Amino acid sequence: MKRLLVAMTCVASVTAVLAISACGGNSLNASSAAPKVIIDSDYNTLSDDGQLGVMAAQLQAQGSLNVLGITVVSGNQWLKQGVADALKSVERLGVEKQIGVYAGANYALSHDFATIQAEQKQFPGGDGYLGAWNNPEPKSDSDLVAPPDGFATHTKVQSKSAVDFIVDSVKQNPGEVTILAIGPLTNIALATRQHPEIVPLIKQIIYMGGAIDVPGNTTPTAEFNWWFDPEAAKAVLHLPIKQVVIPLDVTDTVKMDKALYDRVAHDPTKQTIITQLFKTLNGYGFDGKNGFETDPNYTTNIWDTLTLAYLMNPSFATQTVDEWVDVDMSFGANDGKATGYTSSPPAGLQKMTVVKRFDNPGFFNFYVDLLTRPVPLTLPN
Repeated sequence: MKRLLVAMTCVASVTAVLAISACGGNSLNASSAAPKVIIDSDYNTLSDDGQLGVMAAQLQAQGSLNVLGITVVSGNQWLKQGVADALKSVERLGVEKQIGVYAGANYALSHDFATIQAEQKQFPGGDGYLGAWNNPEPKSDSDLVAPPDGFATHTKVQSKSAVDFIVDSVKQNPGEVTILAIGPLTNIALATRQHPEIVPLIKQIIYMGGAIDVPGNTTPTAEFNWWFDPEAAKAVLHLPIKQVVIPLDVTDTVKMDKALYDRVAHDPTKQTIITQLFKTLNGYGFDGKNGFETDPNYTTNIWDTLTLAYLMNPSFATQTVDEWVDVDMSFGANDGKATGYTSSPPAGLQKMTVVKRFDNPGFFNFYVDLLTRPVPLTLPN
């Protein structure tokens, strides 16, 4: 849950993706072969969404990724708060002129609070986390909570909507755009519903979402991102697009422990505003009291950043299955539940890759390296 040109030091690579930049590969111009991505996110300052934003910007700085923009959707927090955090994020990194922030959907297609309340009452369970619904919706800027280092001072949200940006970007780059879908899928559902002609032009969608063969988190059966807008999830999963799902099945097995946390938060040779914020916002747990700074045995799962790792190096996925995946959007205990079919799927589904296990040590090196590189950085116009 950003202005000086920095000299990027040569970092010894332990993964194939980092080898691109080893010893002199840190070109500040994204190469023509660099994957083009849209980060579609319920953004936050430096939890999993914000961490992915930092990592993606660093990859763009070394020339191995081309971030077309960040599209924000309500999910972990309300749209207005997510936009504010994303604006500060790109400004903090110094990439605000290269990576625009676009405001998207504030509400799910049909999953309203009355339905959520009724389901929670009749079918209790899960961790009780409702994301944006846990807090009042901000109606003005005065209702927003500033990041620890303050709001953006000069970076503004783009005038184009997130939906229009997705549509235009795909049309301008046919067959080249990967969407990293790390929040509810409302923006993508709206873009493809309003402009179905872009569907065959999208290169792929990589999701952090769903719980296929493991319990959910927000409810006993449903993972948060797809639960927040199950209608959107169902619509997008049915699209004839190459799709990769990184569900709770794998994120439940990729855990940050104190040793990994310390590699980011407490390496005395790699102290930046990012590592400081990482400690401030991740060191004390979800309750602000019990976390890595107070409990040496504390752990937490790692979620959204696995999508970026998979994009850059699919071999990080050490176990995958090909399945047809669907989402329940009916009122009840299974609202938002994902189901994988290895055979005889319901009509209209698309077969996709579901990641089950990750190369944790290799990913951890990738993760720590990108989160601890020097900032701020400036990319050429």
